[in-house]
Amino acid sequence: MSDLFIIGASGTKAYRAAMAAIGENIANASTDGYARRSVRTIESGSSTATMATYISRANFGGVQVAGINRAADPYLDATVRNTGMAMGSSTARLRWLTDAETALNDTGTGIGQLMTGMFQNMEKLAASPTDTSLRVTTLDSISRVSQAFSQTSADLQNVSSGVATEAQSSVDTINRSLASLADINNSLLRAQPGTSAYAQLLDSRDSALQTLSENLNVTVSFGAHDSAQIIFGGQTLVTGDSATSLSMAAGTDGRLSLSLADGTALTAPANGTLGGLFSAAGTVADRRENLDTLAEQFVTDINAWHAQGVTDGGAAGSPLLSYGGSAATVAALITDPAQLATRSSDGTLNGNLLTVNSVLRGNGSVEQNWTTLIASHATLVASTQAEYDTASSRNDQAVAAREAVSGVDLDMEAADLLRIQQAYSASAKILQIAKETIDSIMNII
Repeated sequence: MSDLFIIGASGTKAYRAAMAAIGENIANASTDGYARRSVRTIESGSSTATMATYISRANFGGVQVAGINRAADPYLDATVRNTGMAMGSSTARLRWLTDAETALNDTGTGIGQLMTGMFQNMEKLAASPTDTSLRVTTLDSISRVSQAFSQTSADLQNVSSGVATEAQSSVDTINRSLASLADINNSLLRAQPGTSAYAQLLDSRDSALQTLSENLNVTVSFGAHDSAQIIFGGQTLVTGDSATSLSMAAGTDGRLSLSLADGTALTAPANGTLGGLFSAAGTVADRRENLDTLAEQFVTDINAWHAQGVTDGGAAGSPLLSYGGSAATVAALITDPAQLATRSSDGTLNGNLLTVNSVLRGNGSVEQNWTTLIASHATLVASTQAEYDTASSRNDQAVAAREAVSGVDLDMEAADLLRIQQAYSASAKILQIAKETIDSIMNII
């Protein structure tokens, strides 16, 4: 009769734990990073018999809780980390390359269209070289192009600063994740596998790994008690309860560099948000260099064209623009319409203006090179958009596959709850029957 008490008591205890696991699942159905819990039970082989004539095969020991199962698939987890890494990279690059495209400004107030307007004004002036208002308009259009170079340079510099700021934020996130993983590793080594606390630590570990992978293309491996080891660029960032932090620096051109906290240089990240930011920073730096080159060519070509002409007063054309080493320094020098060298050396009133198309436009000109720059950057943005769309789709699929294994299905939890509730009631009924039987026996005696 004692077997019935043991079986009933063990059943109520086990199914109470199972109901608690279901309750935990329902309560955390919307919790990010939570993996479904379930109770693993085994038959109890314990025996309380002390009689010399006890026969072991006639005794039942009931059930006992062997541990807490955490619904997780290492392969699916790794897949989500990889797709999240690609998603982080493409998201960062798309955002900042789009901002760079906006800074290049191919609208009516941008360099390209203002330059086209400048040439149109020169053509109008060529038709009426003595018209003072047209001369003023031409000089103003040249000045507006120079101002557009300066504004575009400032806008691209702002993009570089924005990339550096976000990169520093990403590095801070990475360092927090690394420190968190070291603490979790320490706790995992002390925790008992198969317990609820151990499952919670694994949830926290996977969440930290996901955040880390979204920001940096690290290599993840697992050791004793599922502790995580993190390696990047041949350097171990986390092992056991020890973590190393990273440091980021931005150069004057906007390019980024990464190192350990002790100054050890690291290779540039190739993936993750930080990798995308490093790539975007390099592209924006290239655009700034391209802009400086075009600005220098523009100043050189305009001044050379003007120098070959002659003013109404018979003087050679003086420099129209100045260049101080970058697009930001381009400035107009002449505002007096009388100083505009519209004549050719033979005295033709519009002779120099008639050479504009052959000298300042056509193959290899600033106008053509600007168009090439805008087109190449637009192509890069379009390819990055396509990459982002692909990465987003793959990430959604990977997350859905993982959720099918680790996620909480409330319908399934409700069905399990009814099943466990019936099993718990049956176990309680065993205790009740055992008690009533004992009472009946005692009453007979």
